[in-house]
Amino acid sequence: MAHVAFIGLGRMGHGMAGRYLDAGFEVAVWNRSRAKADDLVARGARWAAAPADAALGADAVITMVADDEASRAVWLGNDGAAAGMKAGTLAIECSTVSHAHALEMARELRSRGLVYIDCPVTGLPEAAASGKLTLLVGAEAADLEKARPYLAPLCTTIRHFGAVGTGTVFKLINNLMGAVQIASLAEGVAIAEQAGLDMNLVAEALSTGAVASPQVIRHSRRMVARDFSGASFTAALRHKDAAYAVRLAEELLPGVPVSRAALVAYEEAKASAPDDDEGKMIEIVSRPKQS
Repeated sequence: MAHVAFIGLGRMGHGMAGRYLDAGFEVAVWNRSRAKADDLVARGARWAAAPADAALGADAVITMVADDEASRAVWLGNDGAAAGMKAGTLAIECSTVSHAHALEMARELRSRGLVYIDCPVTGLPEAAASGKLTLLVGAEAADLEKARPYLAPLCTTIRHFGAVGTGTVFKLINNLMGAVQIASLAEGVAIAEQAGLDMNLVAEALSTGAVASPQVIRHSRRMVARDFSGASFTAALRHKDAAYAVRLAEELLPGVPVSRAALVAYEEAKASAPDDDEGKMIEIVSRPKQS
């Protein structure tokens, strides 16, 4: 029986870990909060005392944590997973991290005889729990082939962009464009409200017209209704991803004014309500400006 360790049981990671149980894998789990693992343990997962403990005997270790700092800690910190991994083990980074961090982890973990691939994901928590994510992979072709049996329970689509780091590059582009769309949507909705338009009609037109990206479709009615229940992505996480993306963009392009503007908008959203749904950008945009 294949053995995986899953580290990080947040909105996405919890459902992803459950997919390995559904697929018949032997699963060890670790999370900062034990309570998030209780139902997985009841289904047959082994609770690990630390990432290194989770990684003992694993054929693949998958991480789904918040940022560079959390990733470095669970791989390389005290009792980090790398300490418990045998040579040749797959180290699969599903977290959205910075490009520089992905390259750093690849160098460090490869120096320990491990096989690192960056594999950030797209999809909502429901897709994570049902195995319908899209995986954005950066890996050598042979490493991806080795990893496929451990990726299959998570996804319907694997997009292989090239060598390690390229999956992360695309994920940052994807999430930066999402930040731009949501911030501009909030401004558009606020303008429509101030102009006295029929907001139900505005929501319908936005979600069916030429600008109806998945982000606009998902957020337009929620913004109009101010219904932010069941947050799937927070302002703090969107800000983090946008910051990583802008940092990369500024290394590659001479100017990225639209991207910087979105980052500034999310800096305000993060300061106001970091753990709330990112769609609450509408409330920030709609606030009366102090003279």
